[in-house]
Amino acid sequence: MMSRILRSAMLVCGVGMLVGAPALSSSALAGNKHVSEAVEHAQGAASHGKEGHADACVQHAEEALKHATAAGMKNPHLEEGVKHLTEAVKHGKAGHADACTEHAEGGATHLAEVK
Repeated sequence: MMSRILRSAMLVCGVGMLVGAPALSSSALAGNKHVSEAVEHAQGAASHGKEGHADACVQHAEEALKHATAAGMKNPHLEEGVKHLTEAVKHGKAGHADACTEHAEGGATHLAEVK
């Protein structure tokens, strides 16, 4: 009798893990996808900034910022990345391609550390 209850309990736990794990991992993957997109755009912003294109640096930094905030995670590197990207946009709009580049690189570095 006890082994029957134990088997049933194990079966319920196993099914629960099979059903619950994909749901949990898909939300984590969605966050990681946004973070990887943010890194890609931050690197693009830095690349354009190095060429002196402040306007393109701003466009990529803004897109990176959208993805970083859409990740919806609590992470110190994500928060620092958002700060750098915000500064990149601010400086890029002022026409300071070099400062936009510096902050975009900083944002990309921090975002790449998000786990």
